[in-house]
Amino acid sequence: MNKAVCVTGTDRGIGLAITESLLHQGYTVYAGGVLEKNEVMHKLAEQFPNQLHVFKLDVGSDESVKEAARYIKNRTTKLDLLINNAAILGDTEKTVEDDIDFEEIQRVYNVTAVGAIRMSNALIEPIMNGGKLIVNISSEAGSIANSHRDAWFGYCMAKSALNMGSTIIHNKIRKEGGRVMLIHPGWVKSYMSGEWNPAGTFTSEEAAMNILNRIEEHKDRLLELPLYIGADNGNELPW
Repeated sequence: MNKAVCVTGTDRGIGLAITESLLHQGYTVYAGGVLEKNEVMHKLAEQFPNQLHVFKLDVGSDESVKEAARYIKNRTTKLDLLINNAAILGDTEKTVEDDIDFEEIQRVYNVTAVGAIRMSNALIEPIMNGGKLIVNISSEAGSIANSHRDAWFGYCMAKSALNMGSTIIHNKIRKEGGRVMLIHPGWVKSYMSGEWNPAGTFTSEEAAMNILNRIEEHKDRLLELPLYIGADNGNELPW
């Protein structure tokens, strides 16, 4: 197999688990994360010396994304898949009646929504030269039709914006056979809040397996709108 994938947010959690699974499947993986030194990723690079290419990536930074794109384009002209996984959660407690940190909301939006658009923009040429597929890790929290929270401003608004941005990209690239998929990973035990939270239905490894299974099932479907589905059961989510 000589297929290349770029994955963002690979420091830990779902991004790391997706990276490891793809490596074992024989893919060449371009893995971007914010950590300068990542012992787990270093060991994977030793285990898969010709398959894993690790680079520092802050999807909230225009220059970091452009530098990452240069790194990838210097090594390949084609990407079979881009998985935009990088995201931050932000505050989940404050309601409209509280003292909201609006700068934090903007940081969450910048990374969690705009980050995927930055990456898609920077890598659109190798994507369209390759598999013409972008997978954005979204959330049920981005569903307006199913909105039920009274807090989580940054994250919910960012995921809704990600969904909209994904449709705009999809509208353009589907004219040439391109596709965007939106996948909700489910409730995952993670570091999303900045520290380990063991609450959740799925481990990162289980969520990664579900995501990759859904991608394999639906990767060739060319629809009018991006497919917006749950990773565990493949059910479509309301916009």
